[in-house]
Formats: sequence, C-alpha cells, structure tokens
Amino acid sequence: MLDQILTRLQEASSIVISTHTRPDGDGIGSQLALGLFLEKHGKTVALINHDRPPYTLDWLPEIDHLEIFDGSLEQRERIASADVLIVTDTNNEERLGDVGSSIKGASGTKILIDHHTDSEDWFDLEHSRETASSTGELVYELMDSWNLDTIDTAMASALYVAIMTDTGSFRFSNVTADVHRLIGDLIERGGLDSAQIHADVYDRRSAEGIRLLSQALATLEIHHDGNVGSMIISRRSLHETGSSIEEAEGFVNHILSIEGVRVGLLFTETERGTKVSFRSKAGDHVHKWAQALGGGGHRNAAGAFVRKPLEKTIRLVVDKAPQFIELSYSKKSSDGELPAEDAEYLSSLLNVEHKGSEE
Repeated sequence: MLDQILTRLQEASSIVISTHTRPDGDGIGSQLALGLFLEKHGKTVALINHDRPPYTLDWLPEIDHLEIFDGSLEQRERIASADVLIVTDTNNEERLGDVGSSIKGASGTKILIDHHTDSEDWFDLEHSRETASSTGELVYELMDSWNLDTIDTAMASALYVAIMTDTGSFRFSNVTADVHRLIGDLIERGGLDSAQIHADVYDRRSAEGIRLLSQALATLEIHHDGNVGSMIISRRSLHETGSSIEEAEGFVNHILSIEGVRVGLLFTETERGTKVSFRSKAGDHVHKWAQALGGGGHRNAAGAFVRKPLEKTIRLVVDKAPQFIELSYSKKSSDGELPAEDAEYLSSLLNVEHKGSEE
C-alpha cells in the first residue's frame, strides 16, 4: 500500500492535507511535515483545518502554512479540484469538522495516514498501523520510501513534536528501539535542540493555565479500588481562571502518575455535553471503552463526547470500567470492607467452623 501511495503522490500536482479538530502535536506535526516535504518535491499543497493550532505549537517553523477552513468558494474549489486529499491522525469524517464533508465529497484520491483503529471506508488508500507510536512515525516511513535527504529543520521539528507528544515524551509502551533510532535521525538531519523543543511544548503554561490545573487536581477522585482515577474541568473553573481549554492538554497524565492507577479519565464540561479523555498504561487498552460511548482513539489514548450533563457522564463512564479493563482489587476495598466475593467466602468458612464446634 505504501508503494501505491508513493506513486500517486509523485503523479499528483495539487494536494490538500487536513487533520482533526482541536489539533494536537501529532495532528499538526504530521500534517505540516508532510506538506513541507511535498512542496519541496514540487507539489502545490494546501493545509486546511477546522481549528487553529494550539498556542503551544505556534513556534513551529512554517506554521503559517496552515489555514483555517472558512467555507469560501475559493477554498472549496481548491479542495474539489485537488488531485490528492490526505487526512492525518484521524480516520473519521466528523472529527475533521466543517472541512470533512468537502474532503470526503471531493473527486481526488483520498489517502489516510493514521494510527487509530476502525477507519471509515471512504478512503482510497491507507498507510495505517495502530501499533505505530504516532502518525508522525508513519509520515517518516513515507518520506523514507521517497527521499529522506529532503528533510530539513522545519520538517524534522514537526515530526519530532508529533512523535514526542503522542508518546508522552517517549515513555509509552509503543516506543520501540526503531522509534528511538528514528528520533536520532531527525535530531541529526534537523540539527534539533531536543531540550528546547520539549520546553517550547510543555513549559509554556500561563498563570491562568496553572490555576486551571490546580482546580482540576482538587477534583481528583479514585475509583474501583485504585485502578481508575478521574479529574474534572468544569465550565465554572474555566471561567474563574480565565484559562483556555487548550491549556488542559496533558492534564490527564497527572492521574496516571499516581501509584496503582492504570486508567486516567479527564471529564471536560461543555455547553452541549461532556468530553471524556482516556489515558492508560501498557496493556490496559481504552479505545474500545471510548468506542462504546461513540468515540474512539488508540489503545492507550482515546476520547469520546457524551451528550449528557457532567455528573451523569461521570457515573456512566466510571461504571463501565469493569467491561473494558480487568480490575484488580486488594483484600480490602477503599472503605475498609472486604470485596463481596471474599466476604462471602469468609462467611462460608466461619459457618463451617461454627458447625464443627457444635458437633
């Protein structure tokens, strides 16, 4: 399939690339790197998204190549007439926002580059692997099949950010030796300062963002005998702190830092319902959990939007945990009581001992 994609891209003149709403580092990084790479190979490229990139990524070289879909006739014509349309880091029309229907309805070849599960069936060609660390890794593989010598500082920076952000700064289980070798190649080709890139992405919190984190941490709850943790971002906390929701990126990872917690849930209240972010460790997969709520994602990071009030959504999601992860319980539950199964067993033993004493 990669050979077919490469051939089609080499034949094409005009290409449109888009990524998901509220784009993150992997979405923006893979899209931008691929766009710059194709431009360097003589293609006319338009990078069109539903939303602006978060301010934590506004320092990326050539970030001004991105444009926001405004529904204008000129934009629609560029999409409709493109030879190739590429979607990165999502496989779902709805997640493309307002630009989704235009891309899906275009006559050009539609190519998916993504590492999420259960892609929709309207793509003509796919370079997709759910075990990949990131979409950025898949874009690098495409570049490798063409000409890695084309990679410059801007492309290397974008791919580095894509992979770094989607691997939790290289600490998730999908980081292999090959991924580390790939990162080393990007650092060399782009002359990158990895420490500075990390600081630019993660150390640019505003005072308002820190206040929002403080309020979110105050809502921390532990469920299912320590297996699951949750935090809340309410509309009130956003208003009181004056923070942007963009600054909540990465909040859910604080939950996973708690010893024993295997799944972290971040509930974000909106006017129309509740957004749920799922993160998990190693073998605890959460994408099916998110799918059961109408969302999706990959094994250790997923999301869903539930059209219910905050409190109802929390109960709904937390109660579903036993359906999707194998919970482990200590001999005593958090309230000091034995789990029901153990209590029943202990009761049977006591009854046997009591009968024996009577005899």
